[in-house]
Amino acid sequence: MEPERARALLQDELDRLDADVTTERPAPGADRSAEGMDFGDAGARATGSMDHDLALGTRDNRRRQVRAALERLDRGEYGRCTVCGAGIDDERLEVRPETDRCREHPDDGRGLPGPVEG
Repeated sequence: MEPERARALLQDELDRLDADVTTERPAPGADRSAEGMDFGDAGARATGSMDHDLALGTRDNRRRQVRAALERLDRGEYGRCTVCGAGIDDERLEVRPETDRCREHPDDGRGLPGPVEG
């Protein structure tokens, strides 16, 4: 993949991530309507809070991956598998431009699946 195309894809993804999830959470106790909630309402609120935290964590992880890919691009290491050194095919990079793994090594070493195949 051409470096200009890779940089454009990565920057677009970074911009999308920055616009995708709001980072503000209400301060604890700021919503006084919570007083008098029944058990179900409290559970729904807790679930909503956990969903928000998960979305933020996922977004932050993706942002780190995209920034790392931009750093690899700046160093001239972009498009090579960090496990075996083989080139990562353009089709895979088009779908997941932040990937640092070839199709033979999709696991990131932390038990999480690698980027989705394109």
